[in-house]
Amino acid sequence: MNISKKGGISRRNFLMSTVAVSATAGLLPRYASAQDFAGQEINVMIVQSHVVAGEMMAADFEAATGAKVNITAVPYDQVQQQATLDVMSGANRFDVIDYWYLSLGALATEGVIEDVTDWIERDTAEIQPGDFIPTIYDTYTAFEGRRWGLPYDGDTHVLFCNTEILERNGLEEPKTWDEYVHVAKTITEAEAGNGVYGAAMMAFGVPIIIVGTFVNRLAGYGGNFLNDDGSPALDSEAALAAAEQMLAAAPYCLPTPAETAFDQALPAFLSGKAAMMEFWTDLGVYAQDPGGSQIVDKWSASQLPTGPGVDHAPAALNAGFCFSVSKGSTKKDLAWEFIKFATSPDYSRKLLLTTGSGIDPIRVSGLNSDEYKAFAPLVQEAASASLAGVMPWPTSPQSPLMMEILSDQLSQMMAGQKTAADALTAAQSEWIRILG
Repeated sequence: MNISKKGGISRRNFLMSTVAVSATAGLLPRYASAQDFAGQEINVMIVQSHVVAGEMMAADFEAATGAKVNITAVPYDQVQQQATLDVMSGANRFDVIDYWYLSLGALATEGVIEDVTDWIERDTAEIQPGDFIPTIYDTYTAFEGRRWGLPYDGDTHVLFCNTEILERNGLEEPKTWDEYVHVAKTITEAEAGNGVYGAAMMAFGVPIIIVGTFVNRLAGYGGNFLNDDGSPALDSEAALAAAEQMLAAAPYCLPTPAETAFDQALPAFLSGKAAMMEFWTDLGVYAQDPGGSQIVDKWSASQLPTGPGVDHAPAALNAGFCFSVSKGSTKKDLAWEFIKFATSPDYSRKLLLTTGSGIDPIRVSGLNSDEYKAFAPLVQEAASASLAGVMPWPTSPQSPLMMEILSDQLSQMMAGQKTAADALTAAQSEWIRILG
């Protein structure tokens, strides 16, 4: 998720360590021999945050099949645009598209990615779709009754806490968003002089950052993006409470939340300068790596806080990525083989257990495996709990534009240019207009 063009860097490029790439011919689907694709090539468009994983996949697939995979990294917020341009212009350079599930409806209706429903049914024995975590599989791949790809990186946020900082201030992990503000305030007032803050709240002005932070609170207060009838729900009490909570916490967070993205939040937390941070579950793997972390054995991971009267909030599916076959590919069979390889139960587990890949659970077998429990026990427990109930982002063709609008309004709010109520009213009005 590289956002360097707007002031940030990829969380996974920042965290990645040297990864030994090994040949894994045994992970190729059973029906394909190592010679089936020898000498052929495919081109894969992949988000910059997945370069490490992509290079592993390319090397392993070539070792197993003889087919070369060329990886092209693209900032996450340019995938939809570049994939669409590639197909519509007739360039047809790419065979496999790595898409953020938010753009699923747009890519499908614009004819950029293939409908793979029939292919999944044909290859069910190899793909094992029932092994995908259901909430991820349906959200990431299903649109208008059809399937458009296979997931390979599942993303939800949990709350990470620096237990050492909390203990020396006589505090416990917050269970509610009100407690979150209290913890952040207490620590910042006591330790800001030493460069230690109560939280690192990411509110940089791109959807995957600031909207992700907002929706964590929206879910915690019992809200949602849309009502049951599909109409916008940004005029709800829960939405207002979520936005106002961001403003209430901001003075006690790493300065300043509106300028805080991956590259500011991560080093602060890993160096012991921030007591709390909402982040993707894979952070727990890196927090235990002495090569890049100063908080080994000094952190915890738990479900995100809730609002009054909410016992358990669904986890927001912030980010999350799939592979699909480009509509313009002239090598669709080989592209599909690569996708099945990269998302297979065995290979997805390998990525899950590799420090530096940045891949989060997508399959039940990987999430519940003894290897993953041993590799990252705190992360496994938090991820398992968070995925029990989720709140997806909308995937309609209008969703990318809707999230840009919400991001802009929340940014104005965080900059003090609008109240929370005014920002949400403006976003609600625009969403109504867009949805017609």
